[in-house]
Amino acid sequence: MTNDYTRRDFLATATAGVALASLSSNSLAETEPDINTNLSSAFNTVQEIKPLPFDPAKLDGISEKLIRSHWENNYAGSVKALNAVKQKLAVFLEDSTLPAYIYNDLKREHLVRTGSVVLHELYFANLGGSGKPDAALAKALSDAFGSLEAWEKEFKRIGAGLGGGSGWVVLGLNLHTGLLENYWQWDHATAPSSTLPILVLDMYEHSYQMDYGAAAGNYVDAFFRNIQWEVAAGRLQKALKARSVWIS
Repeated sequence: MTNDYTRRDFLATATAGVALASLSSNSLAETEPDINTNLSSAFNTVQEIKPLPFDPAKLDGISEKLIRSHWENNYAGSVKALNAVKQKLAVFLEDSTLPAYIYNDLKREHLVRTGSVVLHELYFANLGGSGKPDAALAKALSDAFGSLEAWEKEFKRIGAGLGGGSGWVVLGLNLHTGLLENYWQWDHATAPSSTLPILVLDMYEHSYQMDYGAAAGNYVDAFFRNIQWEVAAGRLQKALKARSVWIS
């Protein structure tokens, strides 16, 4: 079982961010939604554990031991927990004697575990690279924040503020406002509404404590040395397409 769940997770409210984060390039190409979707899949679909998309032995300043522990215990643990919760939801949905508030306890857990799975997969997917963002992404960040340096300064500052606790830093494109912004997230379920993640940083202690102890700032610096910028650029391109559909 994953160890990144705290009682604060029960206080989180549902947002559209996690669901929107799962948009694929194929879904963006559709002109009409499929209204015949089999809704039973909401309960029956089993989430699969995705392998690491990079060689964990080749990261700069983040150890293979830490990455493998993070992937196996925290991410994979959340996948297993999410599947277990969905199985229970399918059973209890048909139980008319179960009080609604007890069912909602499971739905809160469903929200938290879904957020954990999605954010961890986004986090691991934007690791394994190096260098700097390409010209298009750098321009987008400069246009949004005044300069690439200003964006990086704020992103790192949010991460530093989460050190010693829990949460995420997310660069996201808000489909409603059209703004590219850095977001502070308290936990797996506190996501900005209508926002697609572009770059995701895990600031739970399990993501750095083994390597850096309480020196969370050093971990944030190491994260920047290992960003897979091509992934972030691809996400932004897809998000911009989604934005054009969203406002049409």
